[in-house]
This record gives sequence, C-alpha cells and structure tokens, in this order.
Amino acid sequence: MTVRDAWLLATGTLTAVRVPPPGVVDRRTAGLAMVLAPLAVLPLALAAAVVVLVAGWIGLPPLATAYVVLVTLALGTRAFHWDGLADTADGLTASYSPARSLEVMRTGPVGPAGVVAVVLVSGLQAAGLAAVVRHDHGWWAVGLLVCVSRLSLALACVRGVPAARADGLGATHVGSVPVVAAVASLLVCGVVVGFAGNGLGSVWTLLAGLVAMVAVVLALLLRGVRRLGGITGDVLGAVVEVSFAVLVLAAASA
Repeated sequence: MTVRDAWLLATGTLTAVRVPPPGVVDRRTAGLAMVLAPLAVLPLALAAAVVVLVAGWIGLPPLATAYVVLVTLALGTRAFHWDGLADTADGLTASYSPARSLEVMRTGPVGPAGVVAVVLVSGLQAAGLAAVVRHDHGWWAVGLLVCVSRLSLALACVRGVPAARADGLGATHVGSVPVVAAVASLLVCGVVVGFAGNGLGSVWTLLAGLVAMVAVVLALLLRGVRRLGGITGDVLGAVVEVSFAVLVLAAASA
C-alpha cells in the first residue's frame, strides 16, 4: 500500500508522532511522502495553533508566544530540521572540497556558521511570528503556514535534483518527486496561502511570500549542487526552516 507507507514515512520522519514503520521504503514511496509532507505535519500545525490561542487567552506577550511556538515545533520534529540547517551552513562554509564539506556535514559538531544560521533563522521566524500572533486570525494562519512550509520538501526533491551521496536519509528522497506532482503541490499550497492571506488581510502579500519561498529554495538547491555536487538530507532540513522564516515574515507584513 504505497499511500499508507508514504504517509507513515512522512509522519514518522517529519514529526515526533509515533507511528508504525512503513512496510516498503523505495523511491516511489519516498516521493509520495514528500508530496504528502504538508498534510503529514498537521499535528505540528495544530499544536502551533493551540499555543497561539492559549497564549492569547492568558495574555502572553507576542514575542514570548512566538518563541513558545518555535519550541513546540522543535520538540515536535525532534529539532531534526534545525540540525540540518546547522550542518548545511557548516558544510557550505567548511571547504572548497565537496568531499570535505560532506564529511563535515556528516560527522562534525556544530561550528560557527551553523550556530549563526540557527540564531539568525530562528530570530527571523520569531520576529515574523510575533507580528502574526497579534492578529485575530493569527492562530490558524500560523498553523497553515507550518503546513505550507513543508511544500519546500517536494520542490527540493523534484526529479533532476541530484543527491550528493548515495547513502544517508536523503538519498532515497532526493530526485524522487515527479515534476507534475511538485507543480500540483505548489498550486494547492498557493490556494492555502491565499486563504491565510485573506484572513490576515492581504492575499497578495502572502502569495508574494510563497513566490519568495520558492526562489529561496531554488537558490539553496543551486548552491548545494554547485558546492556539494547535489543535496543531502541536511539540505532538506535547511529548506524547511528557511521556508517557514520567509512565509512568516511575509505574513507579518500583510
């Protein structure tokens, strides 16, 4: 059952929700899992929305609410994507040698570039969220943006993007998503983003944010391919966190 296996793979990989292991993990299953990623993280989206609602009821300041949302998402993903962001930043700044960069990403402790990347991206996310949660509809808009940010996985794993190495968690996923499926996911997420924008008072601002997110993902992919010869699972984690930052900043300016 490819759909069931893909759902279990996406949920088990992208969230801390305990699910049975998928029966089959091949490229077809992995590709479908990446397409299903925005739906698979619905538990995270719900948790983030509940945090915003409860924080509003108890009068928690917006910036504090934003950081509690980030802590909730980090716990809900086992900080998986943050680790990928840190490793990607360290790898891309470690050396001009692809082999050395990949070795740093695989085994090295978090270095200065990784720390700076995590601090800057999390700071941007918090700043954007602090503005969004002030809005009456901010709670469900935040939830929707959590889901849409995972569209970046389908885009990053589209066919034609090479894997930097043959092993590792990302090897099965990279290049596994058909172009048609990636485009369809983008269109569906465009509708969802438009809905969130309507709730926040500016549809076009959120759609522009989605376009900016796609551009940033493509830039990261291009950089990864040029420096590493392809992308890894760490790069997939990086695109998720950067995409969420872009989306919430767009929402903040709505």
